[in-house]
Amino acid sequence: MDVLLLSRMQFTATTIFHFFFVPLTLGLSIMLAVMETMYVRTGDEMYLKMTKFWGKLFLINFAVGIVTGITLEFQFGTNWSGYSAYVGDIFGSLLAIEATAAFFLESTLIGVWVFGWKKLSAKAHAAVMWLVAGASNLSAIWILTANGWMQQPVGYTLRNGRAELTDFAAVVFNKFSILQILHVLPAAFVFSAFFVMGISAYHLLKKQHVAFATRSFNFALIFGLIASVVVAVEGDFHAKHVTESQPAKLAAMEALWETTAQAPIHLIALPDEENEKNALQIASIPGVLSFLGRGDFNAEIKGLKEFPKEERPPVLITFLSFRVMVGLGTYFILMTVIGLVLRKRLTDYPIYLKAMLYSIPLPAVAITAGWMLAEFGRQPWIVYGLMKTADAASPLAPIQVALSLAAFI
Repeated sequence: MDVLLLSRMQFTATTIFHFFFVPLTLGLSIMLAVMETMYVRTGDEMYLKMTKFWGKLFLINFAVGIVTGITLEFQFGTNWSGYSAYVGDIFGSLLAIEATAAFFLESTLIGVWVFGWKKLSAKAHAAVMWLVAGASNLSAIWILTANGWMQQPVGYTLRNGRAELTDFAAVVFNKFSILQILHVLPAAFVFSAFFVMGISAYHLLKKQHVAFATRSFNFALIFGLIASVVVAVEGDFHAKHVTESQPAKLAAMEALWETTAQAPIHLIALPDEENEKNALQIASIPGVLSFLGRGDFNAEIKGLKEFPKEERPPVLITFLSFRVMVGLGTYFILMTVIGLVLRKRLTDYPIYLKAMLYSIPLPAVAITAGWMLAEFGRQPWIVYGLMKTADAASPLAPIQVALSLAAFI
C-alpha cells in the first residue's frame, strides 16, 4: 500500500474512534445542565441524583475523548503536511480559536464543576455546567466551521502558492458550515439521549432503581424526540445545498449515472462503477431525488457521467452511507414517538425496553455513516475544488505510517 492510502486509513480510524466520544460530551453536557437547573429550581433530590450519576459517565467519556483527539490533530502536521502548508492560514486559525476560546475554557470549567460541589452555591454550580455545555458545543462549532470550509471553501485568495485568508466573516458564516452545524449537533444530542434511555431501560428491565430510571428515560426521551426531528428536517435543507455545492456527491448518494429529469431514488441498488451503471436496481421511486435536491419532482439532476471519472467520489460507499444514515434517522424518530406513547407504563413493555437497550450504539453508527458520506462523498478533494487529497499527504515512507497505524489500532 502507498503512503496516501495508509495515511487516509490512519486518519479515518482515529477520527471515527474519536468521534464515538464527542457526541456524548456535547449532548450530555446540555442534559446535565438542565437536570441540575431543575434541581436548583425545584429542590427535587431525584434531579440531583440524576446529575451526579450521568455526570460520572460524562466525565469518563470526556477524558477518553480528549486522549483520542490529541492523536487526531497531530496528523495534520505529520501525515498531511502538504495540506497544512497550503491552507494552514485558514484552517489553522480556526483550530487555534477552537483550542483557546472553547476547549481550554471547557476543560477548566469541568474542573470547577467536579471539585466545586461543596465550594459553590447550588445556583453557581449549575451555572458552571451551563458554561461547560456552552464551551463544549462552541468547540464543536469551530471544528465544524473548519470542516465546512473544506467542503465549500470561501473567503480566501491564492497567493504565493498557497490559500490565504481574506474574509474571516465569509468563513465563519459559510452556508455549508452553518447547515453542517445544524445537522451534526442535533445528531449528537440524539446519541446522548439514546445513551441515557438505553441505560435507563436496562435498569427498568431489571426492575431496579425504577423511579430514577423512569425519570431519566422520560427526560432523555423528550430531548431525543426533538433532536431526531430536527436532524431529519435540517437534512432536507442540507441535501438541497449539496445539490448546488457538490453535485457529484448527490449523484453518488443515489447512484445516478445519467442526467435525469424526475430523478428517482432506488431503495436497493448495486453500483457498478467500472461499467458506469447499476448492476442491480430495485424499487425505484421516480422524482424523489429531484425533490430532495431541488424541491421539484420534475427537476433535472446531474448524473455521474457529467463529471470526469477522476473527479467522482467512490459511489458504493457514498450510496450505502447515505442509506444507513437515513434509515437509522427514521428509526430514531419512530422509537422516540413510541416511547412518548408508552412513557407512563414503560415497565409493561419489556420488548420496547430491550430494543432501546440494544439501540445504544445505533446513533454512533448513524453518525459514522454521516461522516463517511460527507468525507468520501467529497473525494477526490480534500478541499472541494481547490486541493486534491493526493496532493495533501506528507512525503513519508509507507512503513512509517504503517507502524503508527498499527500502534493506533
